[in-house]
Amino acid sequence: MRQQFTDAMKEAMKAGDKARLSTIRLIIAAIKDRDIVARGEGKETATDEELMQLLQKMAKQRADSITQFQAAGRQDLVDKETAEKIVIESYLPSQMDADATRAAIAGVIAETGAAGMKDMGKVMTALKAKYAGTMDFSKANGVVKELLSAA
Repeated sequence: MRQQFTDAMKEAMKAGDKARLSTIRLIIAAIKDRDIVARGEGKETATDEELMQLLQKMAKQRADSITQFQAAGRQDLVDKETAEKIVIESYLPSQMDADATRAAIAGVIAETGAAGMKDMGKVMTALKAKYAGTMDFSKANGVVKELLSAA
């Protein structure tokens, strides 16, 4: 995965795509920071799963910034953050849509035998293990609550 970003940086430099190059450099810097933290935890480098979580966090930060900048009427910053978010999301697996998320959650509830709200942690743990990177867990949380309260 690291090599993918290095290659993308070289391509952006050759193409003269300054916006994409800037975003890729941000990603590489964040990966280096994460690797430093991993070394402090006794690992050599961060895992690909941790890097996916990092990219998801970066995309979420951009989405939050976009909302705030729109409220403040700063279209120039909205455009910049949107461009960065698009580049970051291009390295993430595609997210499940609402129907697929609901079906996956119902399946995990059936698999785990969850019978009520007391089993929410068990369901969320199973979802994170099974659908890491492809499911928006902040939205899934509400669906899990809805389905467990109906059970």
